[in-house]
Amino acid sequence: MKSLKNNQLYRLILCRFAETVREPEVLFWGIIFPVLISIGLGLAFTQNNESKFNILCVGTQGTELDSLLTIYGEKSEKKGKETFIWKVEDATLGNTTYHFIHSDWDNAIISLKRGESDIIVTDSLSKIGYHFDPNNAQAQLAYMKLSALVQSPTRIHSAQPQISPLTLKGVRYIDFFIPGLIAFGLMSSLLWGISYTIIECRSQRLLRRLIASPMRKSNYLIAIMFVRIVMNVAEALILLFFAWLLFDVYIQGSIGAFALLFVAGNVAFTGVAVLLSCRTSKTESGTGLINLVQMPMMLLSGIFFSYHNFPEWSIGAIKLLPLTALADGFRAIFNEGAGWLQVATPTAALFVLGAVCFVAGMRWFKWQ
Repeated sequence: MKSLKNNQLYRLILCRFAETVREPEVLFWGIIFPVLISIGLGLAFTQNNESKFNILCVGTQGTELDSLLTIYGEKSEKKGKETFIWKVEDATLGNTTYHFIHSDWDNAIISLKRGESDIIVTDSLSKIGYHFDPNNAQAQLAYMKLSALVQSPTRIHSAQPQISPLTLKGVRYIDFFIPGLIAFGLMSSLLWGISYTIIECRSQRLLRRLIASPMRKSNYLIAIMFVRIVMNVAEALILLFFAWLLFDVYIQGSIGAFALLFVAGNVAFTGVAVLLSCRTSKTESGTGLINLVQMPMMLLSGIFFSYHNFPEWSIGAIKLLPLTALADGFRAIFNEGAGWLQVATPTAALFVLGAVCFVAGMRWFKWQ
């Protein structure tokens, strides 16, 4: 035991742990914040929320829509303007509430620009016209639901095909999001925890002082990497616990395959982190390099939404990103019940990437 306490690597690891956990910001952004994000988005996308649409009615003459509002709407007042509220109940897809506000065209356009309303409705020659941005998903949904409602206000749901909501594990947004969040947290922790730490020490000339002491260089790097990987394990376990407790999200596939892929992800991004920090001596440049690597993958790799929303020609390139491989592998294990063979390719690719980047980073590493 005495020899362990005097071991250089052991003392360096303890030092790195102490430097990490004594900073409240590290614990908050590394562990608590991902849990809060998962809870917030999970609650937002697992509730049977009521849809609300603000509709601007332009015109001074009585229209067909005005007649329907007189029958089905409830008169109210909003911001000093006369408003009709039309509520449509739907136990399957959720209730919908329409707020109809009379306005002139100029003010209606301003309201659309400010995001205060969804669509503008006009009536010309007894024909209702809808005006909205065709690239706005919210406006498209408002148009489709409102136009169907106007055509058949009394049979809006009875005339629709039978809808059977899917409640299978893996089809909810939270099932999609949690594996991606674990992958993103792993990448972010290693890039900032290793790259930025090394760059900051080099910029403050601490690396020069450390290598002047009787310290093995390999022990210093091993200590930094070991602490960040342990932090990643703790973050993933805490996130998994809350996801299971609140949203019943759990690993449906092989836990062993998940563990191996998790290790591969740590190896890959540890290698990338060492390569990024191998020569940079200014924290400003280091921050730019880390963001240059992290931001594109955060946006493209399908963490918060599917990367299949991007143009078809870009999908092949996006799948080559290491974060995409990691997140897709996690989702396959979580939601599709994947085992060792199904994630063998991304696991091997991540191990190879980590090894190549680490060797290159150590070859070009500058201690002073």
